[in-house]
Amino acid sequence: MVGTVPPLTTVPLPRRPPDPDDRQRLWYENELGWRTVPGEPLRLVTGLRFDVLDVPLEAGVAALWRLGPDSPVAVRGDRMRLLVAAGAAEELPGLLDWLEWGALAPELDLLALGEGGRMEAPPVPGAGPAKGQPLPAGRSGPLQGAAVWLRPPEPGCEVEASLPTLSALGSVEGAPDLVRLVDTVATQCHRIRLRRLCAQPLAFS
Repeated sequence: MVGTVPPLTTVPLPRRPPDPDDRQRLWYENELGWRTVPGEPLRLVTGLRFDVLDVPLEAGVAALWRLGPDSPVAVRGDRMRLLVAAGAAEELPGLLDWLEWGALAPELDLLALGEGGRMEAPPVPGAGPAKGQPLPAGRSGPLQGAAVWLRPPEPGCEVEASLPTLSALGSVEGAPDLVRLVDTVATQCHRIRLRRLCAQPLAFS
């Protein structure tokens, strides 16, 4: 008598724990609707939902009061990334000319990331070690090179509505004014430049 063959059972493959980078990508894409570029490090695509003003940290700190309380701000080393309305990067050269900074613009160390640009994605807020907890061995703190959120974006709210824009004095109620922000940042960048020039030793022939 031929025995019956037991039915084949499918053993599920072991599930890998979710990759931290993948969790970050999903947070940015699903919670905020921002496009990302996978890789190391994860990067955010600029020019779609927002542009970025990349300025010296000192200049950015001096300009924070020009931003709304919900305007996201990131820091990486000695640079600050101020998120502004999409299209602002394209307007920056003409805006600097109008504010009479055009002749000095190449010396101001004021950069803009717009369409086609990439910004390093800071870790998702709350994803790092709890306050007071040491970092794992061999890891350096985020302020020693990696990008971090100084003012993180808030899921569930209209982030773009809080970004500085040229139309702030017109149709976008409550949005910060890009003109005043750029003028403040340019002024601070110029002061930093003058201070550095004064600190250089004089060259005698």
